[in-house]
Amino acid sequence: MAISGAAFSVMHGFIRHVTQEIHPFEAAFFRMFFGLVALAPVFMAQGLAPLRTTKLKLFSIRAVLNVIAMMCFFYGLSLTPLAQATALGFSAPIFATLMAMLFLGETVRARRWTAIGIGFLGTLVILRPGLAEIGIGSLLILFSAAVWSIALMVIKVLTRTEGSVTITAYASIMLTPVTFVIAWPFWTWPTPELWIILFLLGAIGTIAQTLLNQALKIADASVVLPVEFSRLIWAALIGFMMFGEIPNIYVWTGGFMIFASTTYIGVREARLKREQRQASG
Repeated sequence: MAISGAAFSVMHGFIRHVTQEIHPFEAAFFRMFFGLVALAPVFMAQGLAPLRTTKLKLFSIRAVLNVIAMMCFFYGLSLTPLAQATALGFSAPIFATLMAMLFLGETVRARRWTAIGIGFLGTLVILRPGLAEIGIGSLLILFSAAVWSIALMVIKVLTRTEGSVTITAYASIMLTPVTFVIAWPFWTWPTPELWIILFLLGAIGTIAQTLLNQALKIADASVVLPVEFSRLIWAALIGFMMFGEIPNIYVWTGGFMIFASTTYIGVREARLKREQRQASG
């Protein structure tokens, strides 16, 4: 999950760069297209084995959720400083905790509810409603986080029976044509230099997504998701180096509040699970 977070931050830096020249929806298509190309060595080695599944309905639901979240996030990222977009995206694990309670039957106790409340308060610190104008980019990223949290729960269910490569492959296969149709009305051909960045964007995105899937497969969602918060440091560094962006105190404070709340959730749940295993053993 830690490596996945770093890879996602690099990908987001590339997204912010390329969307200065092409439409965000077109960038989303190239993310999926080159992500599928990056899986070619896997199919060359294993044939069509990674595509064997009985969960096409769940894969389709995940694809619908994924395309909505992706288009909103790409467009929002084109309008929002990188660190702020990352900090707001941190709300996804909080939404995911709620979704885990609703759809996966995970127990949410009083302390977790308190941590969730602190996390949402951190989101308000970043946005400062009533004190600062809330841009459409920030709202799109928050909406994307909410939709992505549902997709995470679908992925978690899929990891019970499907491999990480299978989950990533079906996302690329299903989303590539859909994102192309959405991107076509906004199409402009990339410059030769931009093709290289677009390829790296897709390849790194596929690596990040596969690692995320594997993390969710081998560990409980409430335990591994907080590790993603190392992304804020990477995002701040990349934003400064590539775009000269310096996060304000509200982004750091709100991001830390969300980080602290979800880290507490993960640590507490991990401890409870250990105690349960010891008691049953």
